[in-house]
Formats: sequence, structure tokens, C-alpha cells
Amino acid sequence: MAGEPVMMTQTMRWFGPADPVSLRDIRQAGAREVVTALHDLPNGAVWPQEAIAARRAMVQAAGLDWTVVESLPVHEEIKRRGPDWDRLIHAYRDSLRHLAACGIRVVTYNFMPLLDWTRTDLAWPLPDGALALRFEMAAVAAFDLHILRRPGAARDYSPEMIAAADRHFAALDADARHRLERTIIAGLPGSEESFTAAAFLEAIGTYDGIDADRLRANHVAFLEAVCPVADAAGVQLVVHPDDPPFPLFGLPRVVSTEADVAALFAAVPNPSNGLCLCTGSFGVRADNDLPGMVDRLGDRIGFLHLRAVQREPQGAFHEAVHLGGDARMPAVVAAVQRLQRRTGRSIPMRPDHGHQMLDDLGKHTNPGYSLLGRMRGLAELRGLETGIAHATLV
Repeated sequence: MAGEPVMMTQTMRWFGPADPVSLRDIRQAGAREVVTALHDLPNGAVWPQEAIAARRAMVQAAGLDWTVVESLPVHEEIKRRGPDWDRLIHAYRDSLRHLAACGIRVVTYNFMPLLDWTRTDLAWPLPDGALALRFEMAAVAAFDLHILRRPGAARDYSPEMIAAADRHFAALDADARHRLERTIIAGLPGSEESFTAAAFLEAIGTYDGIDADRLRANHVAFLEAVCPVADAAGVQLVVHPDDPPFPLFGLPRVVSTEADVAALFAAVPNPSNGLCLCTGSFGVRADNDLPGMVDRLGDRIGFLHLRAVQREPQGAFHEAVHLGGDARMPAVVAAVQRLQRRTGRSIPMRPDHGHQMLDDLGKHTNPGYSLLGRMRGLAELRGLETGIAHATLV
């Protein structure tokens, strides 16, 4: 292979000064940059340029850099196209301009109604003693039908799933029921909202009349409003796929498949309209061809979340080791290598949702974001990419 290969830019997510994982930890883990956000600001607020610059200076002082935001939240009023849409769009544009002025080049966002990523167990024991994140549809249905008691919820589940949900709920004691409720709606790390059951039920009602087609139209309207500003500023907006990639609680999800993303790019062809390819989120669906998506959508990919899920029966899945599960990670990384060689770009990548393991088992950690599991994932991914990049036949 002629010349030196172009390698992915290794990053790790950092939740700011309150994160139990320090910048020093992240640097020692082998990352070159952090992916972060101004998590202390409410959704819809303008990110002040001074605050962005100060946070980047803090990161750089630790020997790292910050060029990828995850995430700049899209307010629910924008997703619903509510009466405050114009003001919130102006705020989003201002934040993009401020980020660009501070050297931020990639801005991640998602368009999932109300809930960000959703799991039903944050400490599922693996055979080796590590703990993983897990999603079980029967647990979601049990919460929906028996705790939330959403009107009309039974229409969204098959008779077999309703029976499974009934059994699941009956096996839970009061503490387990409370834990399930908080796990689903209390807000996981990086999530944009947190609810009580009553508040969540009320919030679901604000999406009455918004089906998948309407949500897609609102997504396109958002991009048409902000992409010209991102184009001019030299910022790429990258949409994170739905996690998990199917409707929950009667709410539509519209960034779940390759076809969803391709339609979004066709509707808004601006250069700034891009993709955060999350192999875990897309990989929950067996009909998403992950290496093929890199090949076909590569020019739009501005950020990579590399993780693997192991699919289970009845819509369940859990976070596998980064090179395991159903992700076909060697084929994905080989496709990324082809893309980087073809374009000359180094695409930012982070290992996502590591297991809680070893010394981290006795520590307070953000679910999915303990240090050692992600460090293992980063090391495995770096080794995999190095081997592929230097192989004679790729």
C-alpha cells in the first residue's frame, strides 16, 4: 500500500468537569480528543462563545483537543414545530456560529422525540463478571402498560408481547418497578430530558397528531433552516440515529435505517447535512448493512460511534464487547479505511458504551461511560484499524 494510511481520530466522550472520568484519565487511555458539550445549559439556550472557548481551553490545557460536539440538543418545540420554533431556530443558528468561531467543526444532534437513548437494565451481569447495558422490549411494555398506563398502549404490542410484559411486571417487586421506571425515563448520560412518569405521560400528549411523516417533515424543515448557516460557518451537522431504532411509547422514530438517512440527504443536499454513524444503534436492526452503509454513505459521515450490540429474541439486545456481537466490526473498520484513503479525511471516532469492569465495578460511574471498558474498546479498535490499514490486501 503506497504512502501512510489515514487513521481515525481517536476520541472519548467527556461530560465536563463533573465527570468521574477525568481529562487526565482520557489522555492516558490513548485518546487524542474529547467529545463533549456544555451540558449545564438548558435545551434551547444559545451557547455563549466565551463559554465554548473556555471549555476548549480547559481541554487543550490537559493535552487534548475538542473539535466535535456531542450534542447540541434540538428542542422539542423544533421537533414538534411548535409556536416557539422561530426563536429556537435563531438560537440554534447562533450556537452554530459561536461553535465555528471557536474551532468546532462537527456538531452532533438527534431527532428522537422526548427520549434519547433508552435501556431497561444498566448493570446486566455478563459471564465474566462485567456489567453491560441491556434493552428488553418486554420490560418496556411492562412499564408502558402497568406503570405508565399510557392510553391505547396495548394497540402497540402483539398479544405475545403483552403476555410477556404481564409476566415481567408480575416478577418485579416495588423496588425493581421503581428502578425500571427511573432507568427508562430519568435520563441517561448525555440524554436531553428527564421525566417523572406523570410528566412523561403529559409530554407524550404534546406529540398527538405527529406521525412519522410529520416528524420527517419537521426534521427536513429544521435542516433547511440551519444548514445554510452551518455551510457558511464550515460546520458539519451529523445526525445520530435512533437508539433503539424503532418507535417507543407511541412516538415515531425516523432515523432508523439506511433508507431514512438517504431520504434525509436527498431532501436537504447541503454539504453540512451529515451522519454520525453509530454501529450500535443501526446494528440493533439486522436489516441495516453496516459496512455497506459506510461504503454508500461515506461522504456524509462526519463522526463514528463504534460499538457492538448482541441481538436477542423478541427485540432485546445488550452491549457486547467492541469487536464482538452482531456489528461485523472488522468489515466496518475496513470500510472506514477505504473511505479515509479515498477522501484523505481522518474521521473522528469514539468507542461507545463500554462495560463496567475491573476496578470500575466498585466506583460511581456514568452508565456506559466508565473508563476501563471504553479504554479496552479503544485499544481493540486502534489495534484492529492498525492491522487493517497496514495489511497488504484491504
